[in-house]
Amino acid sequence: MSRTTASAAPPAVHTPQAPVREAAADDVRDLTGKRRVAFASFVDENYLPGFLALLRSLALSNPEVCEDFLVLHDGLRPASLARIRALHPRVKPRRVDAARYDAYAKGDQNNYLVRKAYFLLDVFRVRDYDTIITLDTDMVVLGDLSELLRLREGLAAVPQFFYGTHKLNSGLLVIQREFLSDAFCERIDETGLAGSYELDKHDQGILNAVLDGDFVRLPARYNFVKRRLSGDRPVPDDTAVLHFTGRHKPWQGGENGYAEAEARWREFHLTEREFQDAYLALPGAKHPDLLVHLGTPYVHRTGDVEAARRIASAHIGAGHFEEAVEILRAVRIPVHDAWPHEVLGHALLSVSRYAEATSHLLLAATSPNRAPTAYSRLAQIAWIHHRDEEAHAYAEKGLSVDPTHRASRIWHQRTRHAAPGGQPPHRTEGPAHEQLAHVAFYMEGQGNAGDKVLPESVRLALDADPSARRWHSLHAHRLFDRDALAEVNRRRGLVIGGGGLFIPDTAPNGNSGWQWNVPPEHLRAIEVPVIVHAVGFNAFDGQSYRHRRFHESLRLLAEQSSFFGLRNHGSVEKVRALLPPHLRERVRWQPCPTTVTRHLVPGWTDPVAREDTILLNAAYDRAGLRFGHDYPYFLDQMARAVRGLGALAQVKIAAHALDDERLAHDLRRTHGISLPVLPMYDWDNDEIRAAYAKTRLVIGMRGHAGMIPFGCGTPILSLVSHPKMAYFLADIDRPEWGISVHDRHLADHLTEAARTLLADHGASVADVHERQRMLWEVTRGNGADIRAVLA
Repeated sequence: MSRTTASAAPPAVHTPQAPVREAAADDVRDLTGKRRVAFASFVDENYLPGFLALLRSLALSNPEVCEDFLVLHDGLRPASLARIRALHPRVKPRRVDAARYDAYAKGDQNNYLVRKAYFLLDVFRVRDYDTIITLDTDMVVLGDLSELLRLREGLAAVPQFFYGTHKLNSGLLVIQREFLSDAFCERIDETGLAGSYELDKHDQGILNAVLDGDFVRLPARYNFVKRRLSGDRPVPDDTAVLHFTGRHKPWQGGENGYAEAEARWREFHLTEREFQDAYLALPGAKHPDLLVHLGTPYVHRTGDVEAARRIASAHIGAGHFEEAVEILRAVRIPVHDAWPHEVLGHALLSVSRYAEATSHLLLAATSPNRAPTAYSRLAQIAWIHHRDEEAHAYAEKGLSVDPTHRASRIWHQRTRHAAPGGQPPHRTEGPAHEQLAHVAFYMEGQGNAGDKVLPESVRLALDADPSARRWHSLHAHRLFDRDALAEVNRRRGLVIGGGGLFIPDTAPNGNSGWQWNVPPEHLRAIEVPVIVHAVGFNAFDGQSYRHRRFHESLRLLAEQSSFFGLRNHGSVEKVRALLPPHLRERVRWQPCPTTVTRHLVPGWTDPVAREDTILLNAAYDRAGLRFGHDYPYFLDQMARAVRGLGALAQVKIAAHALDDERLAHDLRRTHGISLPVLPMYDWDNDEIRAAYAKTRLVIGMRGHAGMIPFGCGTPILSLVSHPKMAYFLADIDRPEWGISVHDRHLADHLTEAARTLLADHGASVADVHERQRMLWEVTRGNGADIRAVLA
């Protein structure tokens, strides 16, 4: 692929705007900088058959791709739009203002080709996306388009040789954000109205006149025109997009001499049922949205159990657990078909239908292939219900089938005290009336380092003694049953936090819809003050709370609470938007206590000297939501950044979780870069804090890979892939410390930002201390209010 400098584009590159507190509830992509990608076509009734074939070909040739599809039209019938929607779950119809181009057409408005050409120019007026790929309705997609989805700069097209010069063919364009602008549209309008372009070429005439040959050159396989196949020549194997240029279209009877090409088009001239059958029959991975959209009617029509299992798994992956139950309930699962029983058991567990889940998981456990996972989920159900001995036995069964099964080993370790001869954990608890009950996500073993530090930090914010003498622990993921309720009501109060407990797919349950597994009747029955402390609204870009249960539980929690503190203003705004007006003012800002560690840990002293190191962290949970199509780009940029950072200090990987080590593996595998790894998931809280206190700079993608070192007084930079990172940086008025993982110049910006912070390290540390002082004042003020409530 080659390119020239696109002089038509503005010189400045697009960098995500700095996060602001006033961000609306649905604009988190502006905070993460995640690229928004869409396809677009102009469609009318005459070309509708071609467009339907195009949609089918895109899905069947790229089954893992499902971006928004803009359907530009000037009056499609509702029935036609319904046919389009049946083929694609993310159709976005947009009506074109036909009058805008009347002056361009110069009396030729009734010619469809003229209308289509001009109306497709409307795509440049779209402002909702960073990348738009236009496809003509007389195209079919035959190959992989991932290369186009990864393009990030310029306006790209296949060149065509025209009267001695190379000009773009506008049948397929890959348009980046700098061209989706008012300035570029003004140039289009000026050229169109002046008529200073080739009249017989219409939109590509206007674009060629505006661009004057400066565009990114794509290989011909991305817009392979039919006329090159005259004489019934076969379509080349590497063709990605076949374009049926000319007046004779395959759905209109075709044209002599192009039998091979038109045979390829007919592969996608399918009924709705044939299309569903073809997509479900494809081997390999499929985009979950497409799988659900096309597979659901297929399952209802055929009763196919294997398809229902795959669709249910897609629902579970998206956090839509009720839908997973529904699709598997719609089919008859044979008793001995273990995998669907296991998936249904998982879905039922996730909506707290535990007895039903147990029945299906026991059926799944009869198969050696599914037994380890089934037993681990049975162990989870037993543990949720405080039956640790039973949980340990199930975990042992899972390990007996597969000694390497990670989930079974986790439950086996968590419940080891319940094994024959095991000793319960030693806790010297004080008198109940002197204690606070504490609901939190308690991480043990090889767990996320941030989640290990959090509960202790919350306790230190409210009491200098974080031990069991002053605190009664309640794991958020265990069922808050009558016994737990009774224990809470014997204490001085109940503290809930910290961490991102408001997230739909971590430890899902049907009692609350968020991480605390609390039935509403037990939440109502709490008699002591309820303190919500530094909880985060942790939904990723692309996640949502779809079901009523979460909203009802959130409202009840707000009604019951004496203090409702969320850890950043972004979370405050999100939660307030979900509450009725009379409860919104109860929600206030309480910074995560990890950000004020220096003020909380008894006997804390700042380091006299620091190691000449930079700690680097990357996160891989929900990688699709974090990176989209940009992970290869991110990895290349990180390789460049590591080389630049290495000139400033020694770079080490700070792995908060086992999966975080992937960055080290991928850098070594693809770029030959080997970095030391600090396995923080194996460390205790003091070791984690000590490592962050004595380094010079931390560059982190996880929220607490930023907040913990900041709390220890260490300068930070954030690799923003989740809105919470931008929320925190906005709260401390340092948005420039955040760089999106999608930033076009990630390596350069990251290296330069690091160089700036390290150039006068003393001033950078002092700035962290000053930012932290403001958070400490808020925490102290809230602490006084909480102590008054508890008194």
